Amino acid sequence: MTIVKSRPFREKQGKILLEGRRLIADALKAGAVPKVFFFSRLEYIKELPIDKLKGVSLIKVKFEDIKDWSDLVTPQGIMGIFAKPDHVKMTYPETQLRHLLPLLLICDNLRDPGNLGTILRSAAGAGCSKVLLTKGCVDAWEPKVLRAAMGAHFQVPIVSNLDWETLPSYLPTDTRVYVADNCGLYAQAQMSNKASDHGWVCERRLSKLHKYEEEEEEEDDREPGASKAWLPELEVQRYDSDWTEAPAAVVIGGETHGVSLESLQLAESTGGKRLLIPVVPGVDSLNSAMAASILLFEGKRQLRVRAEHSSRDGRCH
Repeated sequence: MTIVKSRPFREKQGKILLEGRRLIADALKAGAVPKVFFFSRLEYIKELPIDKLKGVSLIKVKFEDIKDWSDLVTPQGIMGIFAKPDHVKMTYPETQLRHLLPLLLICDNLRDPGNLGTILRSAAGAGCSKVLLTKGCVDAWEPKVLRAAMGAHFQVPIVSNLDWETLPSYLPTDTRVYVADNCGLYAQAQMSNKASDHGWVCERRLSKLHKYEEEEEEEDDREPGASKAWLPELEVQRYDSDWTEAPAAVVIGGETHGVSLESLQLAESTGGKRLLIPVVPGVDSLNSAMAASILLFEGKRQLRVRAEHSSRDGRCH
């Protein structure tokens, strides 16, 4: 069980561990392929669709064993080892597909499992069409992520382990990439001189970008004030002004390093901007999960308002 829970096992063997009756039922419904079930009572197996159990090893164990293996506060008496799901082969719920929006999420170097799970849950709730995870993110199939996501893994397509070269091929045509840079170290110059009143203040992040800046400065002695010229020029706009006229992808950076240089370059090349969520001055920036939720549901609101306007205009004509 310890081996099954490890990331190397998941990656080398291409298998994942799912726990709990609802999560297992959701996985089977979505077309995930089970290999082994451990259960403490036969009735838990009888609850599962019989046609999905062909060729699956069924192993009855003591409830105490499941308790020892479990990550849940109240273990449910059933665990399953599944082949790692492929988003292309999955069948997502009909209701989810009906509410899909031209809205995508890109997670950039997100390392906190609880945050990623919460973000996936918000993405499913908002009707995101896809979630893309760059290399460096925590494994989406880690038990803590699964627990926090509450079944979202089987409601929204998740594509993991992407590098920045291949990531654009997963974006629909004409997608604009926006960066939720909760840490606008460079935003003051691009917004009014009241930028700090908007609470775009954070000193301890974007360390990855500082690294690039230091390397640049070492390579050639620049004139004073020119050290930030390497950073893509991205306009800053408030999160609640319109940014969904074209299909949109939102980049959420990790807690420690903020967003990567590559995400800013992708935003610049697609005509996107930085999205600012104002907080009261002196308050630290919002955590990644909170910022993602605010932006996704704001995108959803903007799209709903646009749809209402166009249907009203259609009726008037």
